[in-house]
Amino acid sequence: MVSQLQSLRLGDRVLSVPIIQGGMGIGVSLHRLASAVMREGGMGVISAAQPGYAEADFYQNPLQANIRALQREIKLANQQSEGKGLLGINVMVAGRQHKEIWEFLNTQPIDAIISGAGLPLDLPQVVTNPNILLAPIVSSGKAARLILTSWERRANRLPDFIVIEGPLAGGHLGISKAEIDAGHLPDLSDLLAEVIAVVRPVEERIGRKIPIFCAGGVYTHEDILRLIALGSDGVQMATRFIATHECDAHPNFKQCLLDAKQEDIVYTISPVGLPGRGVNTPFVQALDGSLRKANRCTACLTPCNPIATPFCITEALITAVNGDPINGLVFTGSNGYRLDTIVSVHDLMNELRGIQE
Repeated sequence: MVSQLQSLRLGDRVLSVPIIQGGMGIGVSLHRLASAVMREGGMGVISAAQPGYAEADFYQNPLQANIRALQREIKLANQQSEGKGLLGINVMVAGRQHKEIWEFLNTQPIDAIISGAGLPLDLPQVVTNPNILLAPIVSSGKAARLILTSWERRANRLPDFIVIEGPLAGGHLGISKAEIDAGHLPDLSDLLAEVIAVVRPVEERIGRKIPIFCAGGVYTHEDILRLIALGSDGVQMATRFIATHECDAHPNFKQCLLDAKQEDIVYTISPVGLPGRGVNTPFVQALDGSLRKANRCTACLTPCNPIATPFCITEALITAVNGDPINGLVFTGSNGYRLDTIVSVHDLMNELRGIQE
């Protein structure tokens, strides 16, 4: 078996398969999915977005519950990875307690922290552990330049790799509602060219490579090859990993995507006004602007005002991942409707690598 994809060096480590499994909260990408991807030589990613949702004291002590769950998930992922692959943690900058999560992760046996949903300008000042790779998620060349400049000036550090997220991704998106309404969405290949133009001069100056991973709408082996031909070093993929046996979500959550048609994948607006993409469930259809006051609040997102929010995104995501997607929120990328069967991570990774057994 010979893969058409080449291994990639990230800092002092080697990623055997240049595929990052995107972080999916709440409870969609935990240790079972991450360790399965790691065993195949990729980077498995645990989402730090409310991993403690099932803890008994989650609503009383959300930060402690999330840290406790993260520590457990990290331990299990490392134990079940068979010493293969790399382990990353995805942390949303929009999370109200993201710096506390960063501080905790600074002490953990992980390979990388990937942060987006906002610009992680303070990440290298908080996470000083030299054994942890740091990577921002950006959606433009301008954002990449700001990160590079800020990190170097304030912390004398540059990213170990960069993830570019295009507008076809799932969950919270790095585009505005105005851009969506105007229909002026950038192509991922154009964003890649923008970021390459920013990164290459820095690489030449410092004498090392800053690998770039493309995300958002990446679905097939051919998609990966096309992006690599355009200058990407690898890809980050999330949606395809939902339809795997090892995905940590409830089977009903997965079935919701298997049943979805192309017209069922729609834009949504989160309680804090950020555009997102998900399945047009009855819950989403009922979001007509009427107030749905949250029953409980975990202060999950920085801009959220629980008094004025139209719904609680934590409760909506927990409802879906626990097996009731009809009354919850199911985030997915634009290609979610193409999922038609549940496969193993092993078979999916072989398909993405261009291997036929």
